[in-house]
Amino acid sequence: MEFRWVEGFKINVTVEGDAVLISANKEGLLSLANHMTSLAQADLRDHIHLDEYNSLEDHSAELIIERIE
Repeated sequence: MEFRWVEGFKINVTVEGDAVLISANKEGLLSLANHMTSLAQADLRDHIHLDEYNSLEDHSAELIIERIE
């Protein structure tokens, strides 16, 4: 599965109490939509793992999106 990032994307993830907040600009939202569509169609991968060292803004919480059956 190949990640398709829209140029200029910004994504930040924070945890506030019991809630997870995903803040993203237009390009970030489109990128996440691309990733979720790819994940839904993929046979070889069952999750996406993003963090501040892998595409998210500095000081972001880790984001794991998992496909379940």
